[in-house]
Amino acid sequence: MFDKLDFISDKYDELSARVSDPEIIANQALWQKYAKEMGEMEPIVKKYKEYKKVREDLKDAREMLEESGTDEELRELAKAELSQLEGRISPLEEDLKVLLLPKDPNDDKNVILEIRAGTGGEEAALFGMDLLRMYKMYAENRGWKTEIIEINDTDMGGIKEAVVLIRGKGAYSRLKYESGAHRVQRVPETESSGRVHTSAATVAVLPEVEDVEVDLNPNDVRVDVYRASGNGGQCVNTTDSAVRLTHEPTGLVVTCQDEKSQIKNKDKAFKVLRSRLYDLKMQEQNREISEQRRSQVGTGDRSERIRTYNFPQGRVSDHRTGSTIYKLENFLDGDMDEIIDGLITYDQAEKMKAF
Repeated sequence: MFDKLDFISDKYDELSARVSDPEIIANQALWQKYAKEMGEMEPIVKKYKEYKKVREDLKDAREMLEESGTDEELRELAKAELSQLEGRISPLEEDLKVLLLPKDPNDDKNVILEIRAGTGGEEAALFGMDLLRMYKMYAENRGWKTEIIEINDTDMGGIKEAVVLIRGKGAYSRLKYESGAHRVQRVPETESSGRVHTSAATVAVLPEVEDVEVDLNPNDVRVDVYRASGNGGQCVNTTDSAVRLTHEPTGLVVTCQDEKSQIKNKDKAFKVLRSRLYDLKMQEQNREISEQRRSQVGTGDRSERIRTYNFPQGRVSDHRTGSTIYKLENFLDGDMDEIIDGLITYDQAEKMKAF
């Protein structure tokens, strides 16, 4: 581990010298490349410098203790400092191990989040709308921007399906743990006897990908245009603004009618299609990785129930970490960090075992 840390530290110093070189500064593309590399290394280098400083101070404290002789006051001072410094070493080593874990290349990307009502009929659709609101509020809390790409709502105010683009730094790094089946237990508005029902909705979190990351042949995509339906202003049912893409090799279908412009709808639909194709590619790669080396968190397995929202008890339970919080209303209002932070810690611990 320390050989790797020394290598990163030396590389950081080398890049630091390069970004100060006038020739490199003149070449903005190269300068940005080096600056980005430095930015990725900086947290590791800073933590490693802190670690080495503590080790150096620890050495000085031990020497002070040895040289204190019969000076009791100096001995006590050295012992106290020694104890304090020794207590910092282990946490710093753990921090360094976490920082050295392989980074998910998608972590800094925007997110395409898809919500679909599952078992439970209209109650599942209403729960889907609750989840959509929750993620929009969470995004707002973190300063991210949300944009509805497609929504298929119901007469009672629920959703059968919704696709949302979430833009913001680190959006995928935090939302990727939301992929899976979400279960709700509550008394539906239509239930006269007060009986608790169980319904479900599924969430898929895909990183927004660039054209270069997916081999998408335009000849493989059938583009159909049609008149939009539902709320949409004067253009509804008067112009062919809605777009449906069908990817012939995989059978994937994407529709978008949120914008009044056919061009904008087509652009949004292609964003979703590229992300779904990328997700298929990543799932295929994941299948080739042995089960022992994969964390159960973040695998994107949408068939597994990941969380339960129990309204009578006011609790949210995450089944991967085994954690439960009794802050259901706050959680649905976008206060999700406690659960997500726990998932990140759990994921890191699982990766640390392999590391």
